[in-house]
Amino acid sequence: MKDNTISFRVRYGETDQMGVVYHGNYAQYLEMGRVEWLRKLGISYKEMEENGIMLPVINLNIKYLKSAYYDDLIFVKTTLKKTPSVRIEFDYIIINEKEEVLVEANTVLVFMNVSKKRPIKCPDFILDRLES
Repeated sequence: MKDNTISFRVRYGETDQMGVVYHGNYAQYLEMGRVEWLRKLGISYKEMEENGIMLPVINLNIKYLKSAYYDDLIFVKTTLKKTPSVRIEFDYIIINEKEEVLVEANTVLVFMNVSKKRPIKCPDFILDRLES
């Protein structure tokens, strides 16, 4: 699986007084996309952490093109950029229901051993799921 799309409505608490989504919330939207991408692959982020693997973000780039507003239905498309190694990289496009592109983004995360706090190679169970 290369990509996955999720959708949801913008909640009131995610907006400013003008009803515009606060820019910092987009990082959470990207995280929602990543977590659901993993879940669709059959991988629980929670279980991965319980098994001693975490995925901290080491790079985040967001290009804001248009605003999202309270109660907008938005879609976050998450795409794996390449086969992961120590790092895993995703591209994102966030659109509204009018199919206007709101945001283009990219994140790079690194696989880490929780107890040693050291980078590790992408676990085989993830690579195996990507190949099947």
